[in-house]
Amino acid sequence: MRARADRVEAWLDRSDVDVLAIQETKCKDDNFPWEVFEQNGYDVAHFGFNQWNGVALASRVGLRDVERTFADQPAFGKNGKDPVQEARAIAATCGDLRLWSLYVPNGRALDDEHMAYKLDWLATLRGHAASWLQENPEAQIALAGDWNIAPQDEDVWDIDHFREQGLTHVSEPEREAFRGFLEAGYADVVRPHTPGPGVYTYWDYQQLRFPKKEGMRIDFVLGSPAVEQRVDSAFIDREERKGKGASDHAPVVVDLA
Repeated sequence: MRARADRVEAWLDRSDVDVLAIQETKCKDDNFPWEVFEQNGYDVAHFGFNQWNGVALASRVGLRDVERTFADQPAFGKNGKDPVQEARAIAATCGDLRLWSLYVPNGRALDDEHMAYKLDWLATLRGHAASWLQENPEAQIALAGDWNIAPQDEDVWDIDHFREQGLTHVSEPEREAFRGFLEAGYADVVRPHTPGPGVYTYWDYQQLRFPKKEGMRIDFVLGSPAVEQRVDSAFIDREERKGKGASDHAPVVVDLA
């Protein structure tokens, strides 16, 4: 976030968004570039411990009831030692919308202990997300961010490559975890407006993935039924992936009535 503060500020000016959910800020609260947002009329909440992970929300339509981590969020420690709750989830009420900025664990490898952590993390969040809708079916909730899952074969540039290499993000347990949110009543509110293969949100820096159009669709906004009904349009700002200092992820934008 610190290295890309100028790009973020320029994008906010160009896009004119009311609320921005950010993941992988890679900074502590005390060195987050608060002024980028505050000088442009945004309230901002950040949650970060160190140079890893980190999530934030910036809003110019209100920022209330900030919640850092969800209840019982699983912790991680290498080889099971000294587990800590990582800065991967933050929520706030922006206007009438309860928005979560989520940075789902990567998993690293199918047989890595980080994969078990990833699946446990998702299962716990899914339980809470389902209960929120059970308590209030009309709730305005959006779960937005980097899910580190490609739920459909068309969401990666070459599914055969991923399967032959035994790579993460496309395994059945990961996809089943993602489907759990859909079964709980949430909907991918962006895909209907951005259909088809070859529509990606992420391109690895290595091996010239972006110019080769070898990307992945792993960033999603999952909306409750009440949010889904309000979606006027949505798009992936692929242009922001271009140029010097670009993030390897492109912004995903949703317009609500």
